Amino acid sequence: MRLATTGLLPADLRQVDDAAAQRLRAAGFVGCSCFFADPTLPTPADLDRLRDTLRRAGVGVAQVNGRYECLVNPDDALRRQGIATLQAAVQVCARLAGDNLYIRPGSLNPGGHWWPHRENHSPATLDRLVDSLRQVATVAEDAGVALAIEGHTVSPLNTAAQVREVIDRVGSPMLKFNCDPVNFVSNVQEVYHARRVLDDLFDTLGDVTWAVHAKDMALEDRHVVHISEVVMGRGSMDLGYMLQRFEAVRPEGYVIVEHLPDDLIPEARDALLAAGAQAGVHWHDEPHAI
Repeated sequence: MRLATTGLLPADLRQVDDAAAQRLRAAGFVGCSCFFADPTLPTPADLDRLRDTLRRAGVGVAQVNGRYECLVNPDDALRRQGIATLQAAVQVCARLAGDNLYIRPGSLNPGGHWWPHRENHSPATLDRLVDSLRQVATVAEDAGVALAIEGHTVSPLNTAAQVREVIDRVGSPMLKFNCDPVNFVSNVQEVYHARRVLDDLFDTLGDVTWAVHAKDMALEDRHVVHISEVVMGRGSMDLGYMLQRFEAVRPEGYVIVEHLPDDLIPEARDALLAAGAQAGVHWHDEPHAI
């Protein structure tokens, strides 16, 4: 496996220079997540410079991410905008030789992609998601770019079985799964027995699991039930077992530390590496060659 992270680079990726890339590598990471507020704007020259700067430091693009309109929006004009932006992001990922393009399934909640809505799990919502993904996947197949879709208990992809159904319906060899186990924890027993969640995800989706977002979770002492993300090592996620299950299905893949400010990333990295050492997994010391 390969260790990667979000953060530790300038938010404006045009400002990434040799020193910034070298700091990321010196922090122990061989991959990074590249976020584009508007994936239609980067020029080929911008992307070539970013890719080459990272490569000189021994860092690969573990994942490309971007902002785009919701893929399940019932307004077809807005949904088409989201599809077109993601199709542009496919070309960004290809130019950067990125390992995958990250895909959010979206939500009908106007507050954001990861907020709940009563109709998120309706057949009509899932039909729109499948249609959107098919249109993006056609471009991804031509470009040779893996699409890594994520799920969440509040999203249209709320269970491993639902993710499986949508991936199978889309029917593209380039549509993969971005495994974020914390996102699928929905009750107290799953917090305390995280292997149940991990086994469900990997048993159901192991053959299409492409990358892992590494996080941790803990219960708060509040009514009714509050499950919060915490720095890895402070919560209940079985990090070592997560790494073992991922290594068994994609030993060359990226494990990406995310959702942390830069000053907490080293603590999370150390906890993840310690769990991996105890679990006996192997880390590659160079980026994945695309």
